[in-house]
Parts: sequence; C-alpha cells; structure tokens
Amino acid sequence: MSTRSVYVGPVAIGGGAPITVQTMTNTDTRDVAATLAQIRAMAAAGADIVRVSVYDDACADAVRDLVDGSPVPLVADIHFNHRLAIRSVENGIAKVRINPGNIGGEAHVRELADCLKAHRVPVRIGVNSGSIEKDILAKYGGVTPEGMVESGLNHARMLEKAGFEDIVLSFKATDVRKMVAACRLAARTCDYPQHIGVTESGTADVGIVKSAVGIGALLLDGIGDTIRVSLSGDPVQEVPAGLSILRACGVRRDGIEIISCPTCGRTGIDVEGIARRVRAETADIRVPLKVAVMGCVVNGPGEAREADLGVAGGKDGAGVLFVRDQAPRAIKGGDLAAELITEIRKMVSAHDPENR
Repeated sequence: MSTRSVYVGPVAIGGGAPITVQTMTNTDTRDVAATLAQIRAMAAAGADIVRVSVYDDACADAVRDLVDGSPVPLVADIHFNHRLAIRSVENGIAKVRINPGNIGGEAHVRELADCLKAHRVPVRIGVNSGSIEKDILAKYGGVTPEGMVESGLNHARMLEKAGFEDIVLSFKATDVRKMVAACRLAARTCDYPQHIGVTESGTADVGIVKSAVGIGALLLDGIGDTIRVSLSGDPVQEVPAGLSILRACGVRRDGIEIISCPTCGRTGIDVEGIARRVRAETADIRVPLKVAVMGCVVNGPGEAREADLGVAGGKDGAGVLFVRDQAPRAIKGGDLAAELITEIRKMVSAHDPENR
C-alpha cells in the first residue's frame, strides 16, 4: 500500500522505504550505562530503531546521553505528560510515541506540535485495544477494529488541527484477528504509514507465532512500514524474530536464509545441530544466500534446488556438498558444518570482498 514518508533521524518509514525493525528497552531509562548497553545489543542484532520509556524528568534528562551514545535512532515513549515529550525532543530524540488524548487536551497538543515541527521530529500515535476511549467502546459495543481506527484517526486530527502531519499510526491488539482487521481498515482509510505488531503477545514460544501470523498477514497484503515483535523477556530476542518474519514474507532479502528438512528415518546426520551452527557462525553476513541442510542424499539436493548451496547427509556422518552450477562433492568423515561454512564464506567473499 502506498503511504506518505516520515523520517526517524536518517531512517525513512513509509513512502516505499525498506520495512524497518523496532524494539524497546526494558532497562531503567535513568541508568544510561545499562540502557545504552541494551540499545547497542539490539542494534548489533539488526534493530533499525529503538524505543525507550520516558516516564519522569530524570528519564528525559538521560535522553541526551542515550542519543549521543546510540548507533540507531531513538523513540521516546510518553504517556500523560506532554512536557516530557518536549524535553525529549529538545534533548535529541528522533521520534515520539504518544496518545494525544491523554496528554492534557488540545492546548498541550498544539504546544507539542510546535516543538515537533521546529525540530522535524515525527510522532507515532499508538492505539492499543486496552486503551480505547469509553465513548468509542460504548458506540461499538466493545473493542472492535472500527473503534480502534476511529480512535487513532481522532487523535491524528488533533495533530492535524495543530498543523502537524508527520504521523505514524499503530493499531495493536492481543487478538490477532482484530489487529489485522484494524490495520487493513486503516490502510483503506488514510495514507499514514503504519507501525504493526501484536501487543502483549507473550513469551517467545507463543508470541513469535502470534506475531508471525499477524504481521505476516499484513506484510503479504502490502501493509506495514515498520514492525515490532513484542515478547516477554529479553527484548533483544525480538529483533531476529522480526527479521525472520520480514525474510519469510520476502520483503527483506539480506543475510543467510537456512532451509533444513524435518528429517525422517533415512537421516544420517545431525540436521538440527548443523543448521544451528551454520546460522550462528554466519549471523554477521548480509549477502543474501539460501543455504540448505538436508538429511539424506535421496532427495535432499532435489528438494533444495532453490538453494545457492548446501549439504545432504549420507551414512555414518558422511554427506554431499552441493553448490549452484557445480558438480556435487562427496564429504567423507569430515565436519559437514565446517565444510558448509567455509564454502559460504568463499561465496560471500566472491560476491562482496568487504563482507567475509
């Protein structure tokens, strides 16, 4: 879907820009060292944008040091206090996440809008299924996609009335169907870029599945300009989950994609172990390659014909290495994972000498 473009620092959202991955720190924002350490770990994992909670004056003051030390643009998460948003903007924050309906009325919205315009900082209006206004809940008889979108657009109009339109919208719910329906309705209704995700999706084992279903459904529709996978626990884990969803939907093609078979009685190698090792030892590579780890030579190379290279297991830990446009090569008694990783590095070096 075609949307307008906004910039979070140097990172574009919408307007046909690459879809970005976001996450959010869970450290005490006032602890600059701990928060920066987490931000840097998120960036190293592939995060494009990171959000931090700003809930008091000390947090707003910490924003300056966080911005100065962060390798990626930062977003301030604000509730109830527009002055914390203004201080965060003045301290260099690249984007603000607010709910215009809970920061004290139109006068405060106008004051914040003036500051945002002066500093060229965009806003995300975040509508969650658990925070919709009572009158809208009464109008629609509870939480509905229509009510979520009405709430978000009402808030956007408050900013528009103040002469500000650098807006990103998000409509999140714990119910995947409602979240998807709300985002689809918003895409038909306006051209603001959308931040998409399933809120409070749970721990990784459940939350990644819910997020993949919800975010993936929208991405395949062409909806969504930036994403967050919201998981309980270490937020760094949200980043590879988000990247995997983008790659599975074919909207991001950088890095190694590993395909591996589910195994059967013919399997003679540790498919899971090899796949995990290859993934871990090639995580730094950004050249797009499809790598296969298949359990047997009966149909492994055939089923993995779309791969650029891979291994198929034989008896007693032996196997076959196959590389696109080359004859398969038998590997006897060797380390299949090491052989595959070496071949990957050769291919990457030939493609991009700087990314070995």
